[in-house]
Amino acid sequence: MSFGQGGPQSQWDPWKPNSQQQPWHTGTDQTPDWAALAEASETRNRRRRLLFIGGGVVATVAIGVAVAMGVMDAGGKDEASGTPNSQPSTADLPSATGGTAPSFAPTSAPPPLDPKEFIASKNKDTAPVGPDILFPGTQLTVGETVYKKGAVADTKNCASAARGTLVKVLGTNKCTRLMRVTYSRDGVAVTVGVALFDTEAQATAAKSQADNKSIVGSLAGKGVKAFCNSAICRSTTNSLGRYAYFTIAGFTDGKDVTTKDTKVFSTGNDLAEFAFRQIRRRGEAQASAAAAG
Repeated sequence: MSFGQGGPQSQWDPWKPNSQQQPWHTGTDQTPDWAALAEASETRNRRRRLLFIGGGVVATVAIGVAVAMGVMDAGGKDEASGTPNSQPSTADLPSATGGTAPSFAPTSAPPPLDPKEFIASKNKDTAPVGPDILFPGTQLTVGETVYKKGAVADTKNCASAARGTLVKVLGTNKCTRLMRVTYSRDGVAVTVGVALFDTEAQATAAKSQADNKSIVGSLAGKGVKAFCNSAICRSTTNSLGRYAYFTIAGFTDGKDVTTKDTKVFSTGNDLAEFAFRQIRRRGEAQASAAAAG
C-alpha cells in the first residue's frame, strides 16, 4: 500500500539502511491507514527492545570479564619482578558493617630495654664484675697499637687506692669498690681505676666533685716500674651509670709529662675509651639477657 502522491512507494523501516520515510497527509480525500501505522510502530518497538536486551547481555559479559580479571590480578604476582604484589586479596580486606570502622587490638610487643638502666644501680647491675672481667686478656690492641697488661688490683677500701682530693670524693659518695689495672707501651704506663657506687647519682656526683688533684693511685708490677709517684702526670675523670673511672698516665723513667707528650695523652685516652666501652657492654649484655628471658 502506498501513501501520498506518486507511484508505488517502499515501506519505511527505521532499522533498515537506505530506507526512506514517506510523507503522509491528513485530508478529506486521502485517509491514512491507521492499522498499518500501528503495525509499523509495534515492529519498531519490538526491535528496539531486542537491541536493548542484547546490549545488556554484552555489557553484563564485559563487566563479568573485568571482575574476573580483577580477582585474578589481586594477590597475584608481578610478572615484571616475579614477586607477589602488595595488594591484599578481597578476603583480606575488612568490611565496614553498620557504618563503624574496624578496631584493632593494641600491640603486645614490649618496648626495647635501655642498657643504661642495667648499670644505673646495684639492684639491676647484678652480673659478675671484677678487674679481669672489665679488662680481660694479657694485652689490649687499639688500631695498630698494642698495650701490654700489667698488674691488677681490687679493693673495697676505695680510699687506699686514691690520692689527693679523690680520697674525700670517694668517701663522701660512698664508693664500695675500686678496681685498677695497668697497661704499658714504649716507656709509657697508664693505670685505669674503676670506682663502683650503689647509684648513678653517686657516681655522677663523684665525677663533678673531682678536681685536678683527684688522682687514682698508679699501680706498678708485672714488668712495669713505679711511675707517677712524684712526677707530673696526666689524669682524667669520667662516669657512666654507677661507675666512675679515672686514668693516670706518665713515663716509667720518672720524667714529667708536658703538653707536647702526645704519646702519653693518646695512651690515657685509649684506656679511658676502653673502660667506657667495657662498662657500656655490661649494660647491653644484661639488657639483652633480660629481654630474652
